[in-house]
Amino acid sequence: MNTHHRNEHPVNQPDMNTIVGSHDLLLVTLDTLRYDVAAELAAAGRTPNLARHLPGGRWERRHAPGSFTYASHQAIFAGFLPTPAEPGPHPRLFAARFAGSETTASRTYAYDAPDLVAALAADGYRTVCVGGVGFFNKQPPLGSVLPGLFQESHWEPSFGVASPTSFEAQVARAEEVVAALPAGRPLFLFVNVSALHQPNWFHLPGASREDGDSRATHAAALEYVDRHVGRLFAAMSSRRRCFAIVCSDHGTAYGEDGYTGHRIGHEAVWTVPYAQFVLDGPREGAAA
Repeated sequence: MNTHHRNEHPVNQPDMNTIVGSHDLLLVTLDTLRYDVAAELAAAGRTPNLARHLPGGRWERRHAPGSFTYASHQAIFAGFLPTPAEPGPHPRLFAARFAGSETTASRTYAYDAPDLVAALAADGYRTVCVGGVGFFNKQPPLGSVLPGLFQESHWEPSFGVASPTSFEAQVARAEEVVAALPAGRPLFLFVNVSALHQPNWFHLPGASREDGDSRATHAAALEYVDRHVGRLFAAMSSRRRCFAIVCSDHGTAYGEDGYTGHRIGHEAVWTVPYAQFVLDGPREGAAA
């Protein structure tokens, strides 16, 4: 039996037991995206395609479950999404059943599988990963652990961190996945977006390899992602309604307090943007 926290119905807490099975599911991790950069660009109107879907037009400030890709995604796939950056506990959308859980509530999709991906597969979803950074490239054994959770996984060099057109290539593959799936089969699509991760200097016109990455090139990479994300949202809402989660797995430092990179306990790394929203599907009667 689950233990339910007494504050189990936050205003923005959807009932995932009604969403799972009736909606397609999309999880997008904007790998390495800093909260402050995401919030600034949304407020300045520089990421309009993302902002139009953000509740209130703003990113929610949350704390990452890990300080680098592998740790954070292992937690996310176990149901531990980034945590609201305010006192809790906070009921979770997804949770494995275990005794004493204070973040499993009546609206939580609770499962007996070892991870969320396996649970959704057991409930009839086709689970698909479109990888990005090296932990999803399936080249060394470690790069196969996370994509190995899925029934179907995709990675090629054009999706990786060194490609200036990585997100366009990832979206094209996602469109192919959606088009190939039988209409009646629900889909859980996971996309790990590599464009924000270093190197990202090539997304800023006039920048050079010698200049290296910076907060400005990080922002330019997010603008690049924004230019193409509408295609991903359109594909995922082409069959039925889609519940979407878009977030970062961790941030990164660009010289703050002498730090560069991530896998460190710094505010720029732990604080991440998060959003959840529903993409409307085809109009009633339009779909077969």
